[in-house]
Amino acid sequence: MSPDAARTGAPDLPLSVLDLVPVSEGSTATQAVRNAIDLARHAERLGYRRYWLAEHHLNEGVAGSSPPVLAALLASATERIRVGSAGVQLGHRTPLSAVEEFGLVDALHPGRLDLGLGRSGKQLIRERASAPEHRPAAHHNGGVLIPRPPDLGNLRRSARLAVTFALLQQPGAEAPDYGEQVDDLLALLDGTYRSAEGVAAHAVPGEGADVEVWVLGSSGGQSARVAGSRGLRFAANYHVSPATVLDAVEGYRAAFRPSAHLSRPYVAVSADVVVADTDDHARHLAAGYGLWVLGIRRGEGAIPFPTPEQAAAHTWTAEDRALVADRVDTQIVGSPATVVAQLRRLQQATGADELAVTTITHDPADRLRSYELLATEWRTSTG
Repeated sequence: MSPDAARTGAPDLPLSVLDLVPVSEGSTATQAVRNAIDLARHAERLGYRRYWLAEHHLNEGVAGSSPPVLAALLASATERIRVGSAGVQLGHRTPLSAVEEFGLVDALHPGRLDLGLGRSGKQLIRERASAPEHRPAAHHNGGVLIPRPPDLGNLRRSARLAVTFALLQQPGAEAPDYGEQVDDLLALLDGTYRSAEGVAAHAVPGEGADVEVWVLGSSGGQSARVAGSRGLRFAANYHVSPATVLDAVEGYRAAFRPSAHLSRPYVAVSADVVVADTDDHARHLAAGYGLWVLGIRRGEGAIPFPTPEQAAAHTWTAEDRALVADRVDTQIVGSPATVVAQLRRLQQATGADELAVTTITHDPADRLRSYELLATEWRTSTG
């Protein structure tokens, strides 16, 4: 891909897949993993650049609890497409464990692994608690909706999240500074790690692995600064936090310093997308999305993805609609032409070098069809 393509949104701008491994209402986690393998093979045939796996825990409606395990399964089932995490949560694991896990997969599938790093749990809560409360009004940038941020103060009081943290970490454990964790991880990969006492440590497998390191971020805070200052690739989450995506990419670019990993900033931007033959049919397939997000925003976790009929039968309160409005209003839904036009506006507003698309529908066949329609339209459109 040429640099000019990244700046102008030309047709060769790459698309990638971001998969949460969703469990549909009436289905099972076993079937969700099989669906992921099927979709990865499908995405490879369609020309998607990479297949990323998100990490979530204690969610009935999401089976992606271990990105490295899933990456190993998907790499074995495919031949060329890059696979990896979006992202491994460093709030409850060590840099060594991440390097060793991905090093094991790279040992059999060299040059195909993306190690995406995310903060989680108490790391994020600490930053958000110390940040000033600022909820600007919704506005548009180049035709892209930048919604008003939701009030998520309820998540800090979630009993379920407290249980999640307790189960993921040893009693009394506290995650180190995120920047220090990233530095240790890079040193382990490069073979230059030294402890505070000067003792060398070598991760085998892992050291020297041909792995692309990414940092994921939802704001212009620490994740964006760490990615930029270390000269790493950065993924900005429009699908998770659309209100702050521009802050995230601007913060990353402002902090960027060239490194041995990367000579110039490189940004992927994620988006929730559903494509069907017509706008009306796409809206029908996407109907369960708001109800699914509601469970997450309440701190209860993702429910099994509902059918359109279940979603239509749900009675909404004004408070619940407000809780999910930013996500629902920024989901990109429609015919191939409708969706591609909006994705190109998103790319131009953010200056993204590639786009990572996450699609969830109740019927896995509709999800496969959505990615197929998008890939075909993306290749044939003029930008």
